[in-house]
Amino acid sequence: MSEPGTVSLPETPSDRFRSGFVSILGRPNVGKSTLLNALTRARLAIVSDKPQTTRTLIQGVLTLPHAQIVFLDTPGIHEPDTVFNRRMMETVRKALEERDLLLYVVEATEPVSDEEREDIEMVLATGTPAFLVINKIDRLRDKSRLLPLIDEYRQLGDFAEFVPVSALRGDGLERLQELIVQRLPEGPAYFPPDYLTDQPERFLAGELIREKILHLTRQEVPHAVAVMVDRWEETPNLLRISATIYVEKEGQKAIVIGAGGQLLKKVGTAARQEMEALFGRKVFLELFVKVRPRWREDPRFLAELDWRSMVGKVED
Repeated sequence: MSEPGTVSLPETPSDRFRSGFVSILGRPNVGKSTLLNALTRARLAIVSDKPQTTRTLIQGVLTLPHAQIVFLDTPGIHEPDTVFNRRMMETVRKALEERDLLLYVVEATEPVSDEEREDIEMVLATGTPAFLVINKIDRLRDKSRLLPLIDEYRQLGDFAEFVPVSALRGDGLERLQELIVQRLPEGPAYFPPDYLTDQPERFLAGELIREKILHLTRQEVPHAVAVMVDRWEETPNLLRISATIYVEKEGQKAIVIGAGGQLLKKVGTAARQEMEALFGRKVFLELFVKVRPRWREDPRFLAELDWRSMVGKVED
């Protein structure tokens, strides 16, 4: 994947081309990652109904004939009660810096919470233009509830736009895209036209494995699960991947493996099939499960989990 630069797109005059950085923020489970995937037309961030599914900054680039938008999906804003959670909140705060636009995402079906009032105050205090994106309007049976909700949010601060959308169904996304482009400064593209993300394939593979675990396990497991890709061996027609799933307790290990290893087999099959579609080749996937007590409080282990440490770890 390409290094960032200033790459002009020849088919569009540079003085009319717009480009910029847009951070996607909000509480856990409001649909930020679904929105990123929908806006970039790519499968860049994993999605589940579990809080804190996104654990790091996920970059997604959308290049249009007249603009390039660099989106940054962030972990859900939450109370940092562990070393791991504090790192996630540091990521959120960094995503507020030096951006051209902020998207604060809320749910159409949920009332305004005290936590959101505090978050909105933090977002608007940056002075960066911000949109309030009201997601999941497809779940709103009574659409007349939308205007009072917008009015309530309007009282909390000076958002540049209020945009109702359904990231899942695509409703309102074309208008949101147009409004974003209008807010971006004129200038050349930062990345080549075919550039999608700064995340290495190794990281994406680990995230796909974690996503399948989130979908298939009970509530006590998700936060305690981490995935590390140990081996990545590429040939023209086959990709061999070995990965270790880390949990904090023996009971969690038993849940992830399942009776007779059936749940781990389901995880592997589902992840492998999606990897083959994503990477465009056959995949041989080998999974292991290990207990690492209190890994969320281990700075050294957390550093190893960072996707930046995975760059270049390819075995030929």
